[in-house]
Amino acid sequence: MITVTEATATAGALKRLSDEGVSIWLDDLSRKRIESGNLAELVENKNVVGVTTNPSIFQAAIGSGEGYEEQLTDLAVRGVTVDEAVRMMTTADVRAAADVLRGVYDATGGRDGRVSIEVDPRLAHETAATIAEAKQLAWLVDRPNVMIKIPATKAGLPAITEVIGLGISVNVTLIFSLERYREVMDAYLAGLEKAAAKGLDLATIHSVASFFVSRVDAEIDKRLTVLGTDAALALKGKAALANARLAYEAYEEVFGGERWTALSGARANKQRPLWASTGVKDPAYKDTLYVDELVAPGTVNTMPEATLNATADHGEITGDTVTGGYAQARADLAAVEALGVSYDEVVQQLEDEGVAKFEVAWNDLLATVTKSLDSKGVDAE
Repeated sequence: MITVTEATATAGALKRLSDEGVSIWLDDLSRKRIESGNLAELVENKNVVGVTTNPSIFQAAIGSGEGYEEQLTDLAVRGVTVDEAVRMMTTADVRAAADVLRGVYDATGGRDGRVSIEVDPRLAHETAATIAEAKQLAWLVDRPNVMIKIPATKAGLPAITEVIGLGISVNVTLIFSLERYREVMDAYLAGLEKAAAKGLDLATIHSVASFFVSRVDAEIDKRLTVLGTDAALALKGKAALANARLAYEAYEEVFGGERWTALSGARANKQRPLWASTGVKDPAYKDTLYVDELVAPGTVNTMPEATLNATADHGEITGDTVTGGYAQARADLAAVEALGVSYDEVVQQLEDEGVAKFEVAWNDLLATVTKSLDSKGVDAE
């Protein structure tokens, strides 16, 4: 049984994180989580103010079958295609989650209370199709607090500009490199300029840029382990934090510049950095590493539930752990590069793998739903 003191301590780390200007979002969603009241409970008791989804999350949720049987039966009776069935189920979940978070959205003026849904990952390298899909998803969910996730591929950049220019809020996903992050911020500003030219209210447009963290350490640590020298092993666990901290430095620079000043005068919102992939993959590291060490004002940290619970239980939130570390971050990345581990090669590999993993998860989801529809006596093709 949890005592009052323990409950206060549990809430403490999450509250401190929120007080430091970090918005806590949950990196998970399922119909069971919504209908059981669990999502509302996390909002009420664990400072959760947003939700992110991705193809892997939906594959796990819908693949479990819990809560989806009645809708699957209805979809089967209607004889819909498997693609339509998947979109009807995923947008229904996002719509319901958006309703749970609507109070947060209203209270924060649209800053938080957001639920993200991703464009079909098979469109990651197709600009026009990504734009069309984003428009369709915004229409299907039909909630002001939805964010459409667009991958930060080369083809995704002009799509980000166009979708923001239409007044649709965007969560840019799968950002690994500092160079690509700057391109993402530029795409966002260009989108705001387009929206302003159309006379849209910039205050209603929000965006986050999802900068992935743990996957950077997972790949670079693997290469450092192969090198095996004392110098290489001493750098393990440093690259991801260094990369993220330098991303925040870039954010401060871009959103402190003249181009931003003009947009800010038109009530535009900054595109906040969002720390994604914050679940620790190496058991040798503290399980709250990518929370404790990435505290900075105006950021979002989207956490798997295990990371959220770990932070609540034993997170060490000691104030800003980002802005004072830029010089050390540059030194750490330079040291990794000096050992022959190519930063450019790693981040491109991670982007390619990220797109591929989501596409595999989406195809697995399509296969699962096809089987479910077929079992109800309807051809899903």
